[in-house]
Amino acid sequence: MSNKNVTIIGAGSFGTALAMVLDQAGNNVQIWAREPEVAQGINENHINPSYLSDIKIPETIKAYNNLEQCLQSQDIILFATPSHALRDVANKLKPCLDGHEILVTVAKGIENDTFKTMSQVLVEVMEGTTYEDNIGVLYGPSHAEEVGLFKPTTVVSAAYSTRTARIIQETFLTPMFRVYINNDVIGVEIGGSVKNIMAIAAGIVDGAELGDNAKAALITRGLHEMKRMGVMLGAHSDTFSGLTGMGDLIVTCTSSHSRNRSVGYRIGKGEKLDDIIKSMNMVAEGIKTAKSVRDWSVKNKVEMPITHAVYRVLFEDVDPSDVLYELMTRDPKDEIVM
Repeated sequence: MSNKNVTIIGAGSFGTALAMVLDQAGNNVQIWAREPEVAQGINENHINPSYLSDIKIPETIKAYNNLEQCLQSQDIILFATPSHALRDVANKLKPCLDGHEILVTVAKGIENDTFKTMSQVLVEVMEGTTYEDNIGVLYGPSHAEEVGLFKPTTVVSAAYSTRTARIIQETFLTPMFRVYINNDVIGVEIGGSVKNIMAIAAGIVDGAELGDNAKAALITRGLHEMKRMGVMLGAHSDTFSGLTGMGDLIVTCTSSHSRNRSVGYRIGKGEKLDDIIKSMNMVAEGIKTAKSVRDWSVKNKVEMPITHAVYRVLFEDVDPSDVLYELMTRDPKDEIVM
């Protein structure tokens, strides 16, 4: 397979890390950075001054601050923006596309109000410009801090067409970045998004020093909520036993690299959400996704108690100890009930 011309939209930590992977795989890589100083740092000093600044970026990777300039003759457009910004960014670049490009998103989240996944947002925005079959996602347990250092990582390519999923797989594949294919797009996206909510909850457990038993229960029951939502939306239940379900859940709930877990940890230590957000230079996707998923579950009458508990802590300023008591004193239930 011939090497691809790939443009990465977003020069954050994950966009930067994936640029390293794509370059190592032999592709022609360029990055669009919103901040001019980030583009300048990549081009002149071969480091990203804002994210993963300890990683040397190859000279073959070029950065641009002009969106149109980096979209000419590209085979693949990779969206590495925060999920809440995807729709706006996609609308801005839509006039620059001719419909042949494969669009890949690594943003993980459920859009507020519409309850759409990221691939669904792209399908809606790109109607009339590109085909649904050219849209896919790349999800899985893959913290940028390790991906950028070429530590062994395994992810999933999911798309509305097997051909597109295969092209994504082959484009990103390296000896240290293994890519599997899964045709269950909705299952992959629900798993990769809802796990961020559970990571906030896991961080609260750690910050409040509630113990390993509590964290194990949280991860297990969190997986159950994830599966319940996904199956109702048409996902295959087996997907949630895979990399974008249990795999993503484990790494996000346990890793020191997880920004969602970090938010929860600081809440568990007594900090307020507004203060935490102001001190962060990266986005914790689970915050906005907690609102989306909670609202979706209310609208569709789907029981998701951990999600509701996280929502109340984040948006209603309820003390974590109070929601913990409510979770632990719910009516007794059977374990395996969808």
